[in-house]
Amino acid sequence: MADHFPYRIRTRDGDLTVIWRSGEGESDGDPDLVLTDEHGRLLAFAERAPLREYCDRHCPEIVWEGENTLDLHPVRRWVEPPHLTPAGLPELLLEAWNFFEDLARALPDGPRLPAQGPVHDSAYEKLFGGEPLDPASGEEAWTAEEGAAVRELLRAGLDLWEHAVRTCAGAVRPTPR
Repeated sequence: MADHFPYRIRTRDGDLTVIWRSGEGESDGDPDLVLTDEHGRLLAFAERAPLREYCDRHCPEIVWEGENTLDLHPVRRWVEPPHLTPAGLPELLLEAWNFFEDLARALPDGPRLPAQGPVHDSAYEKLFGGEPLDPASGEEAWTAEEGAAVRELLRAGLDLWEHAVRTCAGAVRPTPR
């Protein structure tokens, strides 16, 4: 049986925790994804108690240790002008990219991610390798085309996330920080 993990998503509006399921791999027909209800709506929890109650009933295999957090606020700051570049951005963008792909696989409705091609593959490899995004660094950096493609994909991912939160199962909204 696949492992399930709580995955906290931090935004400027507050935090929600989703349940992420690790799969065996897309090629095996069992990709990673974020859990939804029987109607295809995102399961997201603003409070720990309802999350634990849900998992006790439906996900007894959840792994509570080492909960990860994805902060979408710096991702949004990077995709929107003036394109601020916080420290640790390559790792954060890679994590957001992977999360948005898992979210898109789980949700049958809502905004779609753009089709990906060779320019995305190249940018993904650079993110995976931790290469800098700033051409002023003097090191190999992204091309303008790669940067634009990643911004488009992450902007679509942020739109998908917002749609998923607006239509999520139950009254589980972010709690203000």
